[in-house]
Amino acid sequence: MSAWESWQLSERAGRAQAVLALIFLILGGAFFKAQVVDGAQFRLASEGSRLRPIPLPAPRGEIFDRNGLLIAENVPGYSIRLLATGEDSLRSVLTRLRAFVPADSVDVEKVVRRWRKTPYEPVLVFASGEFGIVSTLEEHRAAIPGLVIQAEPSRRYPDSTAVAHLVGYVSEVSERELESGNFPNARQGEVVGKNGLEVEYDSILRGRQGIRYVEVTAKGRTIRDRGVSGSIRPQAGASLKTTIDLPLQRFVDSMWRAALPGKNGALLAMTPQGEILAYISFPSYDPNDFVGGIDAPTYSLLANDPNRPLFDRVIQATYPPASPWKLATAAMGLRRGLVTMDTHMRTSCNGGFQFGNRNFRCWKRDGGHGSLTLAQAIATSCDVYFYQLGLMLDRDPLLDDGASMGFGERSGVDLEREKAAGFPTVKSYIRKSGGTSWSRGELLNLAIGQGRNVQTLVGMTSFYAALATDGVRRAPFMVRRRTAAKSWDLGLKPEQLQGLRSALAAVVDIGTAAASGGRELKVAGKTGTGQFPPQKDLGWFIGYAPADAPKIVVGIVVEEGLHGSSVAGYVVDAIGKFLGQPVAGARILVTEDTSTVAGDSTTPAPLATPRDTGRRGTRP
Repeated sequence: MSAWESWQLSERAGRAQAVLALIFLILGGAFFKAQVVDGAQFRLASEGSRLRPIPLPAPRGEIFDRNGLLIAENVPGYSIRLLATGEDSLRSVLTRLRAFVPADSVDVEKVVRRWRKTPYEPVLVFASGEFGIVSTLEEHRAAIPGLVIQAEPSRRYPDSTAVAHLVGYVSEVSERELESGNFPNARQGEVVGKNGLEVEYDSILRGRQGIRYVEVTAKGRTIRDRGVSGSIRPQAGASLKTTIDLPLQRFVDSMWRAALPGKNGALLAMTPQGEILAYISFPSYDPNDFVGGIDAPTYSLLANDPNRPLFDRVIQATYPPASPWKLATAAMGLRRGLVTMDTHMRTSCNGGFQFGNRNFRCWKRDGGHGSLTLAQAIATSCDVYFYQLGLMLDRDPLLDDGASMGFGERSGVDLEREKAAGFPTVKSYIRKSGGTSWSRGELLNLAIGQGRNVQTLVGMTSFYAALATDGVRRAPFMVRRRTAAKSWDLGLKPEQLQGLRSALAAVVDIGTAAASGGRELKVAGKTGTGQFPPQKDLGWFIGYAPADAPKIVVGIVVEEGLHGSSVAGYVVDAIGKFLGQPVAGARILVTEDTSTVAGDSTTPAPLATPRDTGRRGTRP
């Protein structure tokens, strides 16, 4: 090899060495950056660190009364969630977690079922508004890998038991509800409405959840939040303005607790146009107990209480309508031209009515009422008059008119769990009685609010609202009337409606409600007394005021031991509160015969037999 070639080879080797040195220098720098500068980040990546989405609950819309007072609001709360890498590790962490919180607040199997559906998201363990629990968990965070404590709004009902049945409550959506599709766009762990207005308007109130991301290790430990562009801010739900008059609602609630302690029943107040002003069912419950999940002992007490505090007696209880029903019978006779307000019946009331070999009694057995017009029969609640009017109507017209007035249907109030009223058809009567034909004696029962006829308080109150206005029965509402809600025209002429109104005013002025002290307010209305199992009196009163220009219609039903005349005063008190007029007069039990309607909310009264000494009439 020549010197020149040797030099070239040496030169090339030197260059190669320089290039290699440069390459190694670059690689060394990259290695140094990876190991030293970015070492922590790459170590986390090598351990399987990843981004996990965490739901951001949307604040529910608040619920207000007609004047802007809060019925349902949001307060600061917290949710406890866990990031888990597997089912075994989740169970292990849950076991540790239970050492720091009330034992019944963590349902391990329920949490595991949630996790299986979305294993890459933090699983909700429970929601807690108690800062003490959150503080305890923060102190022991090191012992609870994957712990995520998140501040989020919690529902609160300031008036608690006073608004329970109208507003309902919220709680976590159940697996069954998610599968049913009843809550579109709801996600596991999300809070939804479960009753009352909360569920009826859930799609408006709920809003839309947001998402934030956290970076976690393979073991589920949170490293830090990531400000990634994919994060979504929650959208708050819309607020609701209701027709409720909260001061009136509070007044009725406190009045019932003071004057009717231990009595079950309901009171409903509305404008004649159907706007609900007050809505009370007793006994009640505290809807705040359900927020974040109700504990088992509390729920057991509510569910097993024989007085059924979770039962909404405004829309779910059906009662024999008793004497308030006589206005429906009167309306049927008027619309068909069978009677006028001045019509006398062929048989005067002497305390009873002989029909075949049966004696159907009037509530006023001692001497009876004598010969009455329809207007007088309404004011005195004479059973004998309405027995005869029922016979004049006959079977098909009476049943057809009852159906056309909506007495076999739901009222259409904007609450989804309303129960339909019960009014017979010929076929249903025969099927349920086990017979083969219709007995005309049933006409007498139906005419006075007995027999196979049970109505809800909301339905009867809406009927009286129709009498107080234009004769059209419309669906009541607390936010807005349902688009598909039906209405029922009573088919009465203006002069017929006016005649019924005058008779209802006479009930309070001179009739069976005169002891209620309502004359100063010019109240019109009708009392009634039925029987409720086990054979206890059931008191009704439905009235409106002012009698000549109605602004409010109120219905009340009280179970067990009170007559209609004795509950009328509570309606007058509610009317006085709304109209801003003081109420004078004492609440006095009328000293009249105490015979009552036979029947109940589930089983019709049996027809009188030849062995009966006499059929009982309806107590006014």
